[in-house]
Amino acid sequence: MTSKERFIEIFNDKIKREGADKLLAFMLSSESDFFSAPASARYHSSYEGGLCDHSLNVYDCLCGYLSSPHVKDDLKLSYSEESIAIVALLHDLCKTNVYKKGFRNVKDEKGVWTRVDTFEFDDKLPYGHGEKSVYMISPFMRLTREEAFAIRYHMGYSSTDDERNVSAAFEMFPLAFALSVADSEATYYVETK
Repeated sequence: MTSKERFIEIFNDKIKREGADKLLAFMLSSESDFFSAPASARYHSSYEGGLCDHSLNVYDCLCGYLSSPHVKDDLKLSYSEESIAIVALLHDLCKTNVYKKGFRNVKDEKGVWTRVDTFEFDDKLPYGHGEKSVYMISPFMRLTREEAFAIRYHMGYSSTDDERNVSAAFEMFPLAFALSVADSEATYYVETK
């Protein structure tokens, strides 16, 4: 099964909310490069299809985190399969249509300049990161307040947001903290440069 097929299977199996079918149709349309886009220009999953792979990695990490005995039994965190799939699979929807193919020249081990294919960031809708994902989802389907905050603050303290806002979001909406942990785990430990 390809990553795209797995993404679609999880999406269709777990997300039943009104409008979800229209969101997926957009993601699969020629107006979206979600399934062929990289997750970053130079860092994690910076290859064609990397955004889909990253979203699945975050889903797997979030499921693992939320199913741990400490989180389930001690912290008493519990979320529907639908909420877990929504926040994990769609947290980086903002990266749709923002990476363009480019190249740069680098010296190889012999000192010879060589052309290396890269991706360049070119956002035609510069509306932030997490907030842009929420903005892009909203015309298609409603998010719960906790889902919206989780997606909005999934970058945690690595974002440029005021630390007080991040702390408040994590305290008020534990799913935001859980998604941030899963995103970090996927980015720094599951995926390689």
